[in-house]
Amino acid sequence: MPKRQIVIVSSSEPADEGLPPLGTIDEVSAKLADFNTAPDGSERSASAGTIVLHGPGLVVELPMGIDRVTQGLVTLIDEDMAWPVLMRLVKNLPWKLLDLETGRSFG
Repeated sequence: MPKRQIVIVSSSEPADEGLPPLGTIDEVSAKLADFNTAPDGSERSASAGTIVLHGPGLVVELPMGIDRVTQGLVTLIDEDMAWPVLMRLVKNLPWKLLDLETGRSFG
């Protein structure tokens, strides 16, 4: 059974040039660290193209090589553990979640 995936985006109004940014890779990583979501300690590899952050019941992938991150891909490993964390995240940050399966947004 494939894992469920959702996308983190800014809840700000879209700009003319696309999605509003969540922040730089370091800013987004720091914000997610407040929700027990962080890299596993391995070296960042620019060739990989993404930075992977691990949290309770979830994995977040953020694109590298760009000035501003506009979205993060969340893979739910254990939904019972992940949803409370994600709900606190959108309650405390100006972000929202887009469910790729249903098209619904949260936050």
